[in-house]
Amino acid sequence: MSFPWSKEYTPSHPLMVWLDEKLPLPRLVYGAVGGGYEVPRNLNYMWNFGFLAGLCLMIQIVTGVVLAMHYGGDTKVAFDSTEHIMRDVNWGWMLRYGHANGASAFFVVVYAHIFRGFYYGSYKAPREMIWLLGVVIFLLMMATAFMGYVLPWGQMSFWGAQVITGLFSAIPLVGDPLREWLLGGFSPDNATLNRFFSLHFLLPFVILGVVILHVWALHIPGSSNPTGVEVKSESDTVPFFPYFVGKDGWTIGLFMLIYSAFVFFMPNALGHPDNYIPANPMQTPAHIVPEWYFWPFYAILRAFTVDFLIVPAKLMGVLAMFAAILVWFFLPWLDRSPVRSANYRPLYRKFFWVLVLDVAVLAYCGGAPAEEPFVMISQIASLYYFLHFFVIVPVVSSIERPDPLPYSITEAVLGTDESAKLDGNG
Repeated sequence: MSFPWSKEYTPSHPLMVWLDEKLPLPRLVYGAVGGGYEVPRNLNYMWNFGFLAGLCLMIQIVTGVVLAMHYGGDTKVAFDSTEHIMRDVNWGWMLRYGHANGASAFFVVVYAHIFRGFYYGSYKAPREMIWLLGVVIFLLMMATAFMGYVLPWGQMSFWGAQVITGLFSAIPLVGDPLREWLLGGFSPDNATLNRFFSLHFLLPFVILGVVILHVWALHIPGSSNPTGVEVKSESDTVPFFPYFVGKDGWTIGLFMLIYSAFVFFMPNALGHPDNYIPANPMQTPAHIVPEWYFWPFYAILRAFTVDFLIVPAKLMGVLAMFAAILVWFFLPWLDRSPVRSANYRPLYRKFFWVLVLDVAVLAYCGGAPAEEPFVMISQIASLYYFLHFFVIVPVVSSIERPDPLPYSITEAVLGTDESAKLDGNG
């Protein structure tokens, strides 16, 4: 959002003046992430995860493009080409480990970004479009990550593709033809690998396009903040550059230290050892699991074990798994509380932390074998997950008595802000 007090871009060098007239790219950057973009002065470190998500996307695109130069998208050579990258390509091991761990890092920061939105009510008006585009990005990320997991063509790649694409066969009438169309045959094979490789290469650029829309939508109402109170005066904001650029820079340094620790010292900690075994359609692994970032939704899928009337358990599991994400689209309208931030919503705040614990339990059960007591725990946790969004959030937003809000952001940070009150009263 451009406030009346936002600084204008005024180039002084003749070259920059000429460029601003012909192609005002510096002006766009200055107004988007520079001194011309005013942001609430009280943003905490939870707001850094959006920037880190953008950094992770860039890491994935750069490493992915270089890896694609050496990868063979054929079932006869895919596994060997992956080993070739690791052993023969200069710095290939670092590129592959950086890409594999970059996917996990991407999901870590995106999950933190999403739950920050849950806590601070970032999905509420006037920021609904930002939230909806963010959910679209998450769905595209999941599709991209799944297809990328198939490419090494190891045991877990093959059988993961077999299980996940098998979910489509649960759809009545069109399920089996849809699965065969997706795979290019009756089971994962060369056609599957080719199309997954093509889509895995394409989708990150689609994600980048939606990210641009996400940021564009953000700049219309401006950033939210921990109080949930809208900007009222100049004292409520500071320029994005240099204040939050410096803050983001510090966070990037910390992120790169942790990310590098995984890449260089424990690169396979988040992967599955079976994926170092070439794909064998005749030998099923004892325990088929997706990557860790899918575990909560995988637990919801497996929580349905009994048919309900004419609806098979498999179909209910598939519908519930997709509904677990699609419900986020309706969150701006399910939560009717006039207060955004959970800092001022004592009852909602308690249920938020129960949700965090619930998702952690689902993740643990999703990575565990499909046996008791994990199935029963998954069923209880899945029930609570849907109750949280469809029942608890609407009911709490109706009956809760929020704490008093500060008049302005400045008041929340520095105490009483008389100047802002005067400005607000005109």
